[in-house]
Amino acid sequence: MMSSSANARSIRSHVAPAGREDDNHAISSRPRFQVVAGGKADKDKARDAFGIFSHIKTVSVVHIVIAVVFLFASLLGSLALRTQMVQNSFEQAQVQSNISKLNQDVEDDQAQLDSLQASLPDRAQKMGMVPQQGPLSIDLQGYQAPPSQQTPTSKGQ
Repeated sequence: MMSSSANARSIRSHVAPAGREDDNHAISSRPRFQVVAGGKADKDKARDAFGIFSHIKTVSVVHIVIAVVFLFASLLGSLALRTQMVQNSFEQAQVQSNISKLNQDVEDDQAQLDSLQASLPDRAQKMGMVPQQGPLSIDLQGYQAPPSQQTPTSKGQ
């Protein structure tokens, strides 16, 4: 029993015996870090490695800028539209007020005209006029126009 538990313990343990340290590095799945002297080629490699992330960051920033500009333009458009609507509403209220005043003036003038028409027969009688007593007809058979109003064709007749 002891040999199987000792064997299981050694299998689970990641510690290599004193002579097998190199074998353990080959089996290890963890990457090894190394110190590299900084040079232009190393910077280019690092830039290429992170180029994908910098491109993603650039695209994200562009999308954010476009979204902010769109929201700002929408805000300004909404503000301009609302301002125009308020201005139109104010003008409409003024026009409605003017229409009401004009309608009132027309009604006042119509009432005055009606009262004048109603008082016309009384005023005419006060001036000595008499109402018409039958149908009125005008006979133009013997009418001759004054000489100043005759045309050259009517002189010869």
